[in-house]
Amino acid sequence: MTIRVILVDDHPVVRAGLRSVIDAPDHIEVIGEAGSGEEALAAVDELTPDVVLCDLRLGAGIDGIEVTKRLNARPTKPAVLILTTFDNDAEIVAALNAGAAGYLLKDINPEDISTAIEKASRGETYLPPEISSKVVAAMRNPGPKLTRRERDVVKLLATGASNAQIAQELFVTEATVKSHLVNVFTKLGVDSRSRAIRVAEDRGLV
Repeated sequence: MTIRVILVDDHPVVRAGLRSVIDAPDHIEVIGEAGSGEEALAAVDELTPDVVLCDLRLGAGIDGIEVTKRLNARPTKPAVLILTTFDNDAEIVAALNAGAAGYLLKDINPEDISTAIEKASRGETYLPPEISSKVVAAMRNPGPKLTRRERDVVKLLATGASNAQIAQELFVTEATVKSHLVNVFTKLGVDSRSRAIRVAEDRGLV
């Protein structure tokens, strides 16, 4: 039985490289590609793959974690494997909590990608040893919690509020808001407002 796969990455060169690797085994076939999260959802509707191999960060629009979450909410759903260069503990846990069947780094051996696809198609989870150890460590040590005011800032961030609007809402200065954001980014291991919102929500911190 042929395993049908869709590739999701915002870089065409990366998709081309992955296609050459994944199409090598006779029992795995790349049936489609997508350059964004939105395109991925449409491609799944059209092509009904068994497995979606998805990058974590997809430029503008929804990211790989959101793609995973939306696909897993469907009655009929493909398995989703995250393939990325980022090994941040919080993002690994967030991806798995969203329903990912595996989390792979892009320096993985081609044979291991095939193994991950095979396992995912059977409803199994595939995590390389280095990722498994990070997951175990993250479960044992969930990391620092956000203060009440930091949670307030993240909640307002999620509404699309600017620093000035957050400052006005919380009756503090913009400098104070920026200080809270620096603390939030550091605690969550993220580098953007959107990632802070996503990780905080996925970890149940807000």
